[in-house]
Amino acid sequence: MRTLSTPSPALICPQNLHSFQNGRGSSTSSSSITGETVAIVHSPPPTRLTHPLIRLASKHQKEQANIDRLPDQCIIQIFSYLPTNQLCRCARVCRSWYNLAWDPRLWRTIRLTGETLSVDRALKVLTRRLCQDTPNVCLMLETVIVSGCRRLTDRGLYTIAQCCPELRRLEVSNCYNISNEAVFDVVSLCPNLEHLDVSGCSKVTCISLTREASIKLSPMHGKQISIRFLDMTDCFVLEDEGLHTIAAHCTQLTHLYLRRCIRITDEGLRYIMIYCTSIKELSVSDCRFVSDFGMREIAKLESRLRYLSIAHCGRITDVGIRYIAKYCSKLRYLNARGCEGITDHGVEYLAKNCTKLKSLDIGKCPLVSDIGLEFLALNCFNLKRLSLKSCESITGQGLQIVAANCFDLQMLNVQDCEVSVEALRFVKRHCKRCIIEHTNPAFF
Repeated sequence: MRTLSTPSPALICPQNLHSFQNGRGSSTSSSSITGETVAIVHSPPPTRLTHPLIRLASKHQKEQANIDRLPDQCIIQIFSYLPTNQLCRCARVCRSWYNLAWDPRLWRTIRLTGETLSVDRALKVLTRRLCQDTPNVCLMLETVIVSGCRRLTDRGLYTIAQCCPELRRLEVSNCYNISNEAVFDVVSLCPNLEHLDVSGCSKVTCISLTREASIKLSPMHGKQISIRFLDMTDCFVLEDEGLHTIAAHCTQLTHLYLRRCIRITDEGLRYIMIYCTSIKELSVSDCRFVSDFGMREIAKLESRLRYLSIAHCGRITDVGIRYIAKYCSKLRYLNARGCEGITDHGVEYLAKNCTKLKSLDIGKCPLVSDIGLEFLALNCFNLKRLSLKSCESITGQGLQIVAANCFDLQMLNVQDCEVSVEALRFVKRHCKRCIIEHTNPAFF
């Protein structure tokens, strides 16, 4: 394919594949070319259409084209509401619109999806065109979302790192070919990066500056990484040592998600609490080696912690819940589903100390009974979401106590619980906005 110097914003993709968005609309038009997705580039449309089958508009018709009288700023404002595929069509109307459609202000966000998309090439085409007015730099591009693109490689991330110094948000979830080195380049060359999602990138084991960047910075260079949101869900090979490096370099973290990072232990959590003292949301769901000792470390976040997910961490018992309840009094959300060591005593500690709790999931905790629900009902009046799925010891009496005290309840999950129809109806009468998820065919 011959590539001309001025690319069009159009991307050609396999049929029925939503491949490219700018964050506000649907995908561009599609076409299958030799089984792979490529970025098509061509020269801007001519100022005047000269095809013999196209008749020139009459003088009267030209006078009706009032949109041509609008200033460029107004047209750009109109374009800002268009999805990417429509923006691409507008770019092919005339030379004037072509130039306006490529105004950097319309390209603050790039979104690419699709397993067969040739992402590296698409990013190269887009960044090259966006750098036309500011050589080698895309000053307006702040967000790049490349989710589920298996063909994204380190080369594509290098392109982003070199051309997008103002990047603030990067999502490359489920891009299996991304390695540590490419991520290091991005965080080193994009100093304003605050949001990083590498969930499902199984080769990523660490977040750090490159060696060259570390040498140029002061001994306190770790603070130069301004990431606040980090999602490393399903990064299976992440270990405590890698978590230590992440914590030491990303000290401004407020949101950290480590779901199914199965090699993480209590020692890794200790590193996090040493360096990252501002964390508000933390998930260690399905981290099977996390125990009550890890909960003791997490409790050091004290009132800053608002969200905690420890689902299916089988080594956590009432002791760990007591640490959290004692020190994290402003906790709003707790997911402890599948923590079979939690009993009514743990729920009691939680209810009496975390009275502002709004969402609680204690499903598949067979040792929690109506006694624990009574403590919740008498202390957590602001409770809005409660999941009791597969809690074998829960009965309708416990649900009625909750409904009589927690009027703002909006979601109740009692699937696979032995609860009568009368109890469900009682909940519905007292909590009129509550959506009840159940498995009782008699209740509807």
